[in-house]
Amino acid sequence: MLKKNLLALLLLAAIFTSVLVSPSKSEAASTTYHTKAISVAKSNLGVRYLWGGMSPRGFDCSGLVKYSYSKSGKTLPRTAAEMYNKGTKVKSLKVGDLMFFAPNRASRPTHVAMYIGSGKMIQAATSHGVSITTTSNSYWHPRYIGAKRI
Repeated sequence: MLKKNLLALLLLAAIFTSVLVSPSKSEAASTTYHTKAISVAKSNLGVRYLWGGMSPRGFDCSGLVKYSYSKSGKTLPRTAAEMYNKGTKVKSLKVGDLMFFAPNRASRPTHVAMYIGSGKMIQAATSHGVSITTTSNSYWHPRYIGAKRI
């Protein structure tokens, strides 16, 4: 009898632990499309900057983000300012979050990048095309106005 009760308790503990530790289906799906979007963006490293560009022939900042997320199954608006109106505002960055930049805090966003973790972001910038830089970059850091989770 004691063995049966102990076995039942162990089984319940294992089930309870797996429920607490395992991500939900929506969390797993979220991680999957963020990871895929970043993978798509990384596969385009070195592609030239092209104003209005939305393909591997050339990208602008929002074109890269829109293209990468569309390949992962998410539809986003075309411009950084329109993207800024979507998603949930976040203070603590997670992989896949969209980072927004503007000339000053009172301005609408004019640039968007994807956070890829470890203090880095991937973007399409006029100076380097599709590239990875740090979030503490001396040019972008002072222009940062916030992030959204899609």
